[in-house]
Amino acid sequence: MTLGISMPSFVPAKLVPELLITDMDASLRFWCDLCGFVVVYHRLHEGFAYLDRDGAQVMLEERGRGRNWITADLEAPFGRGANFQISVKTLAPILEALRRANWPLFFEAEQKRYCVDGIEIGVHQFLVQDPDGYLVRFSASLGLQSPEDEAVG
Repeated sequence: MTLGISMPSFVPAKLVPELLITDMDASLRFWCDLCGFVVVYHRLHEGFAYLDRDGAQVMLEERGRGRNWITADLEAPFGRGANFQISVKTLAPILEALRRANWPLFFEAEQKRYCVDGIEIGVHQFLVQDPDGYLVRFSASLGLQSPEDEAVG
């Protein structure tokens, strides 16, 4: 587990998902050791940790410990129907850490362009599942391009 942010300088995001997990140690290995998050603070005796990676934040709460707000029966994989996009400067260190750990990718790295208001936004992205099946999409910007730029090139 990586502790890295001092509380006085920490700024909580306005929206932070709290993921119900089955094993805190396994989740911390994935989120911190492989994906580069650090533990901002924790209450491990309650099965809780708050993580940050350059302003992208997530809370982990271990099922069966502390207070769990469960609205229906849970079956693995958790998080069906959601994927969490995390913007990063580059994918390389995360991909390398996942490769060294033999962690499978859900969707291989690709370069993709999305059209937004007539401008194409380029991203380098891939998807991976955490130990509980939550889908995480890491995305690095490739910059903007207007359709006219492509026609000229």
